[in-house]
Amino acid sequence: MKRAMVLCSGGIDSVTTAYYVKRRGYKQIKILFFDYGQKSLKAERNCSKKTAKDLGAEFIEIKLKWLARISDSLINKKGVGKKLSRSDLKDTKKESAKYYVPCRNSVFLVHALALAESLYIKEKKIYDIFVGFKNEGKESYPDTTPEFVKSMNKLAEISCSVKFRLIAPLIEKDKEDIILLGKKMGIDFRNTHSCYLKNVHCGKCLACMLRKEGFYWVNMRDPTEYKMS
Repeated sequence: MKRAMVLCSGGIDSVTTAYYVKRRGYKQIKILFFDYGQKSLKAERNCSKKTAKDLGAEFIEIKLKWLARISDSLINKKGVGKKLSRSDLKDTKKESAKYYVPCRNSVFLVHALALAESLYIKEKKIYDIFVGFKNEGKESYPDTTPEFVKSMNKLAEISCSVKFRLIAPLIEKDKEDIILLGKKMGIDFRNTHSCYLKNVHCGKCLACMLRKEGFYWVNMRDPTEYKMS
């Protein structure tokens, strides 16, 4: 039996990854959700739980509150992002830096590996670990690149008692490609959450604007309810 763990934030990319994993024949799936003191915790958790339910997967929440204490990211701290326009999306490097959480994906993946190894020790079951990283081009965070995934696989190989695979199936795809893939698999995008600042889509932050652009470029009606203030 093929088994998988999917790191899921409830966003378009990670939810699409979870559905992709199901389509690839994985029968036993665990959805890993991380509480790291993010402002949009409630919405992210609800969307991740809904994904787990729809896929017949087990939902597991891991609490990492200390990550919020060391983070200066707008994801965790008080403050609002810049209200962006479409033209601002031509260069988002400066705005993206405001949302960076130190080593977030490294921390998440090490926890996933620890869980996977513990399950192997107890049950002799091997899980492949999936992440929803996508193509960010030259503006990638350091922990979302193909090089990062390759290095984490090397770490897993030398640090675990059994070989686990860390897989990022969407890492060469743009947001538009992912939305089209999700549509093909029947995902209801109303059950995904992108906004980092609120439990509703604010419609003006970087994450919301990139979400809007994805639907715009595939010429698909955006089903998201934005509550702009």
